[in-house]
Amino acid sequence: MNDFARALQQAWRHWPALTLALLCSLGVAVLWGANIAAIFPIIETTLHGESLQTWNQKRLEKAEQSLAAHQAEIQKLDERRSSASEPAVERELGFRLDMLQTQIKVDRAGVYSAQRLQPFFSRFLPSKPFATVTLIALLVAVATALKQFLMLSNTMLVSYVSQSIARDVRGRIFDKALSLDRPAFDLQGISGFTAHITHTTDMLATGITNFYGGAVTEPLRIVACLGGAWVISWRLTLASLIFAPLAAFLILFLNRRIRALSLSILDRSMGFHHVMLEVFNSLLSVQANTMEDFERERFRESTKNIRRIALKATFYNALSSPVTELLGMGMLCTGVIVSGYLVINQETHIFGIPMSDKPLSITLVTVFFAMLIGASDPLRKLSSVISGVNSGMAAAGLLYPILEMKPYLVESTSPKPLPSPHGRIEFRDIHFTYDGIQKVIENVNLTITRGDHLAIVGPNGGGKSTLINLLCRFYDPQQGQVLIDGVSLRDVALKDLRSRIALVTQQTELFNETILHNIRYGRWDATEAEVTAAARLARADAFISAFPQGYQTIVGPNGQRLSGGQRQRIALARAFLRNAEILVLDEATSQIDVESEKLIHEALAEFGQNRTLVMITHRESTLSLATRIVRVEHGRLQHMPIALKVA
Repeated sequence: MNDFARALQQAWRHWPALTLALLCSLGVAVLWGANIAAIFPIIETTLHGESLQTWNQKRLEKAEQSLAAHQAEIQKLDERRSSASEPAVERELGFRLDMLQTQIKVDRAGVYSAQRLQPFFSRFLPSKPFATVTLIALLVAVATALKQFLMLSNTMLVSYVSQSIARDVRGRIFDKALSLDRPAFDLQGISGFTAHITHTTDMLATGITNFYGGAVTEPLRIVACLGGAWVISWRLTLASLIFAPLAAFLILFLNRRIRALSLSILDRSMGFHHVMLEVFNSLLSVQANTMEDFERERFRESTKNIRRIALKATFYNALSSPVTELLGMGMLCTGVIVSGYLVINQETHIFGIPMSDKPLSITLVTVFFAMLIGASDPLRKLSSVISGVNSGMAAAGLLYPILEMKPYLVESTSPKPLPSPHGRIEFRDIHFTYDGIQKVIENVNLTITRGDHLAIVGPNGGGKSTLINLLCRFYDPQQGQVLIDGVSLRDVALKDLRSRIALVTQQTELFNETILHNIRYGRWDATEAEVTAAARLARADAFISAFPQGYQTIVGPNGQRLSGGQRQRIALARAFLRNAEILVLDEATSQIDVESEKLIHEALAEFGQNRTLVMITHRESTLSLATRIVRVEHGRLQHMPIALKVA
């Protein structure tokens, strides 16, 4: 609830739109009640064939006569009370005097309202009955059109606010995903962030729309109608609401169930997003291993769980509608029974309980019924509004904790600058584990001086890539420090550190954009001439120029329209364009043919002058670029002679 309240509070940043929306809701409620109240003059005029001026004049005369009669009766009762000797008689006369005082207040209110209305009726309303009915009907039609316009305006204004908040939350979640380090990001994963940015945020927008739209408009309409009924007879209105506490309890119970089920649906939706994205990203492996049936069953099982929970949610959502409708019907039936008894028997009490100050007329009872019916319609719609608000509350409960997530890598509040160019990289007494159980790096000490071309070799899983992750500060070691020129990476701004490193991995990551876009990603302010020069250096210009659209060729999702060697050369061109002090190659030439590899080695030899190169490789030809070789196996480091060749 608190998280949803924060979302509603943030919506008030768009206070002009929300203020207009609330004014529209108020206008809708007033016009809704006024249209129903218009039944009264229509019935009075139609039944008695009188204009409203005549009807109001008779009402004024009747109220004045009643006032005079009650005042005379009070005077007589005062005289009898002053001469009464028995306490019981005195008490009875006192009770009757109190009743008459109440009647006098009613009479005076009637005289006052009739006197105030008469000039208005005389000036603006026709004097003939049929013309009066026609005018009121036209006014009701105009008011209805205005009400619809206000409802449309309210919907659009609230939708603008809710979609603006949804856009803001999507952007903040996306920003959060970009700012998190890998351990923190993996708590949600790609599927989790995808589900939250799409489905969960949509539910939050729906909740905000329902709150500022239906949750404001519908109660105002109910208040307008019950207010009209209250004016006719507040006691009768209270009697009609006798079942309201029970209905409120049931609605509260259903709300809690719906909210819990909404959370379950959101949780399960992340599960099927996980299966879907995992399969689509590994579609070649699925098809190559003929695992289509297995994955179909896994996906159907995940969606089966969603269906089961969604059916429960639908049941409780559907149940909330009958509960509110029964409340509306119970309110109407109670009002019909009680008011019918009072009108038929011309009574003011039922079971000794006073219901009205004077017997109700048929016209007033008809308008009272209309007010109750008018209140039951928004009451029925309120059930779907409450369901939407519950979904929004569930969504907010998931989204805002993500927005408050803190990365495990904490940046220094007062970062230290790195010298440019750097002089020495040092891994000092490094111990590291990913899961807190199995050590990946143990007691590693390594120094890399500027201009070194360091080759890191060793078996898979030995810890080679972990050293790269620590150098780029994707992770922090549990023990020890990584330093550049004596400054711990923990004390350096991440942007400053990573701006000095160009990284090329074996799993080349390309965007579904043009080749120009993908190379320029290394330095976005680079000119096209600089991009072309970097591509030539990476020996990629020849095959790029052979494409019909050249550098404007779209590479497809993750570069699927290119061969593995072409993707790696584009990634190398991006790294060259970055022009960083430190070039890190993690098996970056593993998918390149022999001739291209030779050309790239020439480029690396040229590009690597006065730069630090860190290369993870198994290829003998790449070792020819190295000035130093270290071997990492089972998390331990061993220096190797430069003459070593790796098969």
